[in-house]
Amino acid sequence: MLETISWTGKAMRLLDQTRLPVETVFVDIADERQTWDAIKRLVVRGAPAIGVAAAFGAYLGVRNFEGEPDALLDRLEQVCSYLETSRPTAVNLFWALKRIRDVGQTAAKNGADSAAIKSRLFDQAILMLEEDNRVCRAIGEHGAKLLAELASADDRINLLTHCNAGGLATVRYGTALAPIYVGAERGMRFHVFADETRPLLQGSRITAYELQQNGIPVTVICDNMAATVMQQGKVAAVIVGTDRVAANGDVANKIGTLGVAILAKHFGIPFYVAAPTSSIDLSIATGSDIPIEQRDSKEIINGFGRVTSPPEVPVYNPAFDVTPAELVTAIITENGISKPPHERALKDLCTPRSLTSQEM
Repeated sequence: MLETISWTGKAMRLLDQTRLPVETVFVDIADERQTWDAIKRLVVRGAPAIGVAAAFGAYLGVRNFEGEPDALLDRLEQVCSYLETSRPTAVNLFWALKRIRDVGQTAAKNGADSAAIKSRLFDQAILMLEEDNRVCRAIGEHGAKLLAELASADDRINLLTHCNAGGLATVRYGTALAPIYVGAERGMRFHVFADETRPLLQGSRITAYELQQNGIPVTVICDNMAATVMQQGKVAAVIVGTDRVAANGDVANKIGTLGVAILAKHFGIPFYVAAPTSSIDLSIATGSDIPIEQRDSKEIINGFGRVTSPPEVPVYNPAFDVTPAELVTAIITENGISKPPHERALKDLCTPRSLTSQEM
């Protein structure tokens, strides 16, 4: 499987997802400004991957700083605050940068000099990369058990997904696609309908590419075809990722997810959300408190080099929508599965614990 993020020894290497599926290109990131640009332009995307990239970006922003520990911490705060402005919806961005800040502050309080503080920041970024692989694998283990209950008469499980929450949205395994990969390892058979996901086509450009590369049968459909394939009985379940989950189980994901959830409810189809606990934000009560990123109108009217709307017509381009908890059949995390009502279950799942050897 392609690695979304890696460390070269000198720089953070990212798979440039703006070039997929036509080109597979990697770019090396050397400082916080390049990191900010990569996150903003969706070179790296997906909440877990954004978090890991931001951690490396914070380290890169102070790597060459010369000064005493107090001055280094001030510089680290500037870099983290800057990176937080790249994309507002994915809570993993803020979660990762808080961890980086905490590591720096703890090291300084314990008497570490500037070189030692920087070393610990780097170690933390590497740790977060390795954690992401373990967490996504565990999500895959829990999710595969759910999906195994859906096999059709020919033992094939037909799924629909929206946007990309696969390995290319994380470091390696993905969230929503992790159960598919784990299940496939065990001989389960899948077919996936991938919504193209307007306006940036992450479903057709990235999810279809990724599934094809990994040997999973996939069919691309336009977003407005989801109702038809559900009505025709071609979908056993919907599985998507998320950028943030509120304490009550409301879920923010790529724009269009809400419509898919409403359709799934109408047709009696399970709607699953796969999320690391780092994407669960217990500090906000409901989805109405989740900030929704607004993106450039050019993504809609001139996203792929051709004008598709009169330039003078206003464009509304929110990057995400919020799906109410009552439409979510289950939230699959590395620590287990939450089912409605989600409040208590999510709180329990976010309690720190160690992954079992089976989950790892």
